[in-house]
Amino acid sequence: MNIQRIGVIGAGVMGAQIAQVVASGGHTVHLFDISDGQLEAAMQRIEHGRFGLRGGVTRGKLTEQEMHATLERVIPVTELEAACADADLIIEAVPENIKLKIRVFRRLDAACPAHTILTSNTAGLPVAALAAATNRPAQVLGWHWFQPCAVMKLAELVTHDETGAAALEAVTACAERSGRIVVTVKDQQMTWGFVGNRINRAVRLEAARIVDEGLATREQVDTIMREGFRWPMGPFELQGSGSMS
Repeated sequence: MNIQRIGVIGAGVMGAQIAQVVASGGHTVHLFDISDGQLEAAMQRIEHGRFGLRGGVTRGKLTEQEMHATLERVIPVTELEAACADADLIIEAVPENIKLKIRVFRRLDAACPAHTILTSNTAGLPVAALAAATNRPAQVLGWHWFQPCAVMKLAELVTHDETGAAALEAVTACAERSGRIVVTVKDQQMTWGFVGNRINRAVRLEAARIVDEGLATREQVDTIMREGFRWPMGPFELQGSGSMS
């Protein structure tokens, strides 16, 4: 399936940036939130935010015409059915609460056409649990985005045992059209976090232990990892940048 129309559910910081990225990839995006104020803030963030389109024009990354064309492809809506009605793909970006996400996936399953693929931006909740809340488990997978979404290129796609090859292929193609680098990993049910976040969490815990034991300062740890292992940022710098979610 060639994904053309996307519904983004949740217009917070991540939802707004996700909408920006996929709209920049040429997709028509219905950005849903129950709050008009949240949607207005999201549209402002997409155009004028730190990682917004206006900055891309200033830096010569895109033209004024391309910016306006991208903005026109993002349509804010306050009715879930409007986001779902003709969607080929849904990207759920509501708060990281399993009960809330399950309720949302049940509503999405009821509101979306039979062909729609449902994805979650969860950073570590079991995708299989979300799929089990629907009547289309083969069309459910995770699409974990990293912050800031407009800058971080990684798309960590998460498959569970029932994810269909056609759904994975379609989402992979959509992500690549949106300028993402795709890595597909397996779902987990007993440990929070997928591959990126599990490794990052282990690094952060060990770095914190080193500082607590008085072996080095936070700044020294960051310097060691940058200069000794060629990391672009040390673990404390990375934590402060918000580039992992």
